[in-house]
Amino acid sequence: MDIRVDLRSDTVTKPSPEMRKAMYEAEVGDDVYRDDPTVNRLQEKAAEMLGKEAGLFVASGTQGNLVAVLAQAQRGDEIILGDMCHIFNSEAGGVSVLGGVVMYPIKTDRHGLLAPELIHAAVKPRDYHKPPTKLLCIENTHNGTSGRAITPAATRVMTDAARAHGLRVHLDGARLFNAAVSLGVDIKELTAPVDTATFCLSKGLSCPIGSVLVGDADFIEEAGRWRKILGAGMRQVGIVAAAGLVALDSMIERLEEDHVNAKKLAEGLSELNGIVLDPEDITTNIVRFGVPAGSGDRIAARLKEAGVYINGGDSDLRMVTHYGVDSEDIDFALVAMRKVMKGLA
Repeated sequence: MDIRVDLRSDTVTKPSPEMRKAMYEAEVGDDVYRDDPTVNRLQEKAAEMLGKEAGLFVASGTQGNLVAVLAQAQRGDEIILGDMCHIFNSEAGGVSVLGGVVMYPIKTDRHGLLAPELIHAAVKPRDYHKPPTKLLCIENTHNGTSGRAITPAATRVMTDAARAHGLRVHLDGARLFNAAVSLGVDIKELTAPVDTATFCLSKGLSCPIGSVLVGDADFIEEAGRWRKILGAGMRQVGIVAAAGLVALDSMIERLEEDHVNAKKLAEGLSELNGIVLDPEDITTNIVRFGVPAGSGDRIAARLKEAGVYINGGDSDLRMVTHYGVDSEDIDFALVAMRKVMKGLA
């Protein structure tokens, strides 16, 4: 059967008609020479929206996090981060492989937070037996805890703990606009406590490519050098940056639709035997849920046969709502899941 509903990730979004038109008509230059006017506008707009001095267009959220760390920690330095965060679990160890940076994971609580006492305890004393601790990395929304939106106050508690030791703070904000919409706050409130931040254009904002890294001007200059080292100096990148400008103008408020659909999906899933899920845990567009051990891949395969696409796993599965998925699609997915779970019993 053809796939009707793709809930693997919000990375599967397609650009809107307005984006396609903007990409076709984009004014371009050479970004390595810094004269692509469209990407320059995107970088400036992103920095202004997030309350930082400057921005840098990068190919992906992973690349943004990588150059952010490499620009703030040297070979042999250490960064503190959560044991459930994307940088530690899903970016191929890039900061260690390419930068020689040590990752020191600490326990993440069920709300996606890092306890201040754990941050304090993780910072290494001045001792040549140990790597110097330079950076704290946090995440918002928190993918591993069902897309939890981290409040400005909770962010401040974590960053204050880092500041007590002179650390800089990087925010992996792949879905940061989802957090701002869910919490009903200006996105600047979420970035004010941190030094640097990334956000993805290619997830809920529905662009085909790209993320933006923001911070102070000196940091962005150094991050640009690392982007070049990684072979990611792009030329007429205004063609894709144009979609980013459209996204920042027209795709942010609609994220609430994804949150409403995710809540509806979570409530429906929670009623099915064999699924472990508290709908109150779902605040943005990511729905994580438990299934019987060893059944995840079978469930995913049977859902695909029924026209619903999700990623497999053992006992922890995820569905992600996004642009292109409407309320009727959620109904379709729930009917399919109900049949699959009955067949599993």
